[in-house]
Amino acid sequence: MVSPEDPVAEPRRRAAHLGPERRRPLILDAALEVFSERGYAGTTMQSVADAAGVTKPVVYDSFANRDELLLALLAREEQHLVLSIMAALPADPTVGTPQEHVLEGLTAFLETAAKSPHSWRIVFGAQYGAAPVVANRVRAARAFLVEGLRLTLVQSLPGVTEPDANLPVLAEMLASMTESCARMLVVDGTDRTPAQLAKVVSQVVGGGFSAI
Repeated sequence: MVSPEDPVAEPRRRAAHLGPERRRPLILDAALEVFSERGYAGTTMQSVADAAGVTKPVVYDSFANRDELLLALLAREEQHLVLSIMAALPADPTVGTPQEHVLEGLTAFLETAAKSPHSWRIVFGAQYGAAPVVANRVRAARAFLVEGLRLTLVQSLPGVTEPDANLPVLAEMLASMTESCARMLVVDGTDRTPAQLAKVVSQVVGGGFSAI
């Protein structure tokens, strides 16, 4: 029993409840870490909940299932990745040589990728073992990159023979080399720097372009 002289204890206040919309960014941040470390197959709603410091039902309040969670995460991270891709394309492809464009653009792009490895690990991890709807989302993003490269090559190589046939092939090859370099940096852990990787690619591409 509390005496009149004793202070009355304050009732314990409950933490403010965050609704699903306010929880979603926090859960996505946690999911980025989990997917990056464990990949698609090793990620569960429970592991994301543990990383976010919430219960599994809280995660399900925000995302119906793992695929929906990953799609939302890809959509968010793609915004950063697309901006880095667009920034790496030459502002004026008619100025300079294709080899110079590749060297400068790929160096800038890979430096950005090295600073955001989690985002790229999400993309690479979603290509293998993920549900078709997730893999399709990644393929669509890659197709966007290839088309951007093709349009750049149209201006960089005005004299290329059979452009309708050759430029899509060149764009695909350049995209594959770019993707391989990014994978080496953020997944394989190469000791080569972005500038060194870009130099090798630019030399290979420069020789190939001159022969077209």
